[in-house]
Amino acid sequence: KMGNAESNAYQNHLSRFLPEEQSDIDGVFETLSGSSGSAGAKTAKATKKTVTLAALQAAHTLEPLPEQMTVRLYNGMKSIDLPGKSSGLSEQVAKEQFVIFMSNLLKGNADEKIAIIMRMISKTEGPVKGKQIQEFTEDLITSVVHVLSYRNELKGWNLENTRDSASGVKALAAQLLSELKLADGTKPVGPQLLETSFDPSVVEDWVYRVPQISIFLSVVIRQGLHVLHSLPDQTNDILNLVPRCKGMKGRGLVSLFDVPSIIYINSHLPAELQHKWQLLFSSRLHGESFSQLCGHIVNKGPCIVILRDLDGYLFGGFASHSWEVKPRFQGDNRCFLFSVFPSLAVYTCTGYNDHFMYLNHGQQTMPNGLGMGGQHGYFGLWIDSDYGKGHSKAKPRCTTYNSPQLSAKEEFTLDAMEVWAVGDIPESVVGKKSILDVDPEAQALLEMAGKTRQSEGLREPIEEDEDEE
Repeated sequence: KMGNAESNAYQNHLSRFLPEEQSDIDGVFETLSGSSGSAGAKTAKATKKTVTLAALQAAHTLEPLPEQMTVRLYNGMKSIDLPGKSSGLSEQVAKEQFVIFMSNLLKGNADEKIAIIMRMISKTEGPVKGKQIQEFTEDLITSVVHVLSYRNELKGWNLENTRDSASGVKALAAQLLSELKLADGTKPVGPQLLETSFDPSVVEDWVYRVPQISIFLSVVIRQGLHVLHSLPDQTNDILNLVPRCKGMKGRGLVSLFDVPSIIYINSHLPAELQHKWQLLFSSRLHGESFSQLCGHIVNKGPCIVILRDLDGYLFGGFASHSWEVKPRFQGDNRCFLFSVFPSLAVYTCTGYNDHFMYLNHGQQTMPNGLGMGGQHGYFGLWIDSDYGKGHSKAKPRCTTYNSPQLSAKEEFTLDAMEVWAVGDIPESVVGKKSILDVDPEAQALLEMAGKTRQSEGLREPIEEDEDEE
């Protein structure tokens, strides 16, 4: 007979799931253990069924999960100790282990998750090397991108309309690993990080402080093993892991963003803006002109600006307010600067000054261009109105955002640029007409004065919310 302690622990774990969740988990276990819902399965024998690594791999002939991740999940399941059984020796996963594994990773606290994560990082007890944590983190991010793509859960983004995600995986892993601190508070970096041994308590602290690890694991299990995936998830961090993408469809464009960087940058936006990104401007679509840029981004609500310099560096900023052409600084302390390549990082406000965002055009006295952080002539990010030139000055850091120099060279040449509206475009803008449409007299005066209509033929119909699922 099952020991009492065992059945109690098992029942406790089971009770964390709603009845429909329980039956979902049962169903996945039945499938993996190769049993159908026959009458025999309902008897006590059902608990004796097991899942092998081969079964786990075979179930995924459809390939929603990369091979390495399947092995890691299996090691995680196998590591669950059951009272009265010699742990870790069996090559098979019992139903109780399977349920406790699901319970700990999908419903558990940091302590419960960490024990399994440690086994997913390394099969042996004790300290783990930085290199092992790096490999686990890269596998985890790769699996998230792979499984979301496989399940068509990228919400209008796809691996064809975003830049190669392999470098993005490495960059995001490096960013998450930069949070690893030894017990004395030091953060090993570079090659030193890979060789350092980290105690379980240090890794536990890291998982606790870096929420992406738990979120990504949850996505991999839900979507990879196809468990609880159809049940609504109450947590917004999974719901808005990837924002809906608007404005790319049918344009044959490849965004400057990759999927891992979209996930990372989106997680730093205010919560109410994380559900949707809409392309407002792309230099490859709308041409390389500063007045085109202004025409497409002014008064469209909060935006993300991303650019690539001729050296291939990718960087940008989040503007918390609508861009407006005016000779003074705008925005608030929710603005930030970021880097996407060669490294992925977000730089938030220092409180030193309020030089968050600046946009000016056609002024004689003030500098003309788009800037974020620092000061006139010395911006953390600057694009000159003489389109194509810019600078990122930070010796040693930008005063507003504490960001380093984001471009390869302090004075850079712009290669490509995109601006994305985030969240819902303000009501006041949707369906708004140009002054020339509203006031035919203004139009006639312009034409009499021999002024051409700059915006004619360049404005685009406001895109309906077409479904890009």
